[in-house]
Amino acid sequence: MAEHLKPIIEALIFASPEPLPEKTLLKLLEGEPKEDVEAALALLKQDYERPGGLQLVEVAGGYQIVTRPELHEYVRRLFHERTSQKLSVQALETLAVIAYKQPITAPEITEIRGSNASGVLNTLIGRKLIKIVGRKAVVGRPFMYSTTREFLDKFGLNDISDLPKVEDLADVLGFDPPSLDSEPTATPLAFDFDDSPEGGSMESGATDDASADATSAEEATAEDVIVEEANVEDASAEEVASTDEEAASVEDASEETDDADRENLVRDGEPSS
Repeated sequence: MAEHLKPIIEALIFASPEPLPEKTLLKLLEGEPKEDVEAALALLKQDYERPGGLQLVEVAGGYQIVTRPELHEYVRRLFHERTSQKLSVQALETLAVIAYKQPITAPEITEIRGSNASGVLNTLIGRKLIKIVGRKAVVGRPFMYSTTREFLDKFGLNDISDLPKVEDLADVLGFDPPSLDSEPTATPLAFDFDDSPEGGSMESGATDDASADATSAEEATAEDVIVEEANVEDASAEEVASTDEEAASVEDASEETDDADRENLVRDGEPSS
């Protein structure tokens, strides 16, 4: 039963522009038993193990039919393609750090490499070898970077677990990569308080001090208000007393004027001698 599925699977894998996952194969061959599809795939793998110009590889989580690496030069001549621009040493170093430490932020990459990586990150994003996968919950909330499926495809890896060991990187890259053993430090956010009892007591003490200061300030304000009201009452009493004194003075002056007028009238009424 699996034999008739083998050419169908071969055609699907060959026609697919990207590595074709087994899950997609099962979906395309809906109605066929899963055991038959897997058996046909195993037979196809055996066929491509023979010497020839093509090979069936498992890369980036799927299957792909590609030319053998040793024939690359001849295939390139056919399409008159220029040799793709190689990544710089700085880009390869940064890519290695991201691959082994992902997800990782730009400051953490800089800490490991010892130099700014912002320009290199833009290059790797442009090549679709890395991508932004979120923000890290630290001060500034920097972007976190991880490798892409394109990265797996370009480097012939089926999964990140297929990466060579760190100690073998020098042979793979052709130079000594930055140390990947150290863990980058992260500055915690302002609200990441210490949960220890000592830390808690310090926070509690600070809160108590603040409450005490606020209470003292309120009491002082109340006293100032009482003193100010007392001063206003005293000033009002003084103004009233002053007003009463002025009224009394005016009344006395009026009485004196009336007495003087009466004396003048009496004098005017007396006969002259």
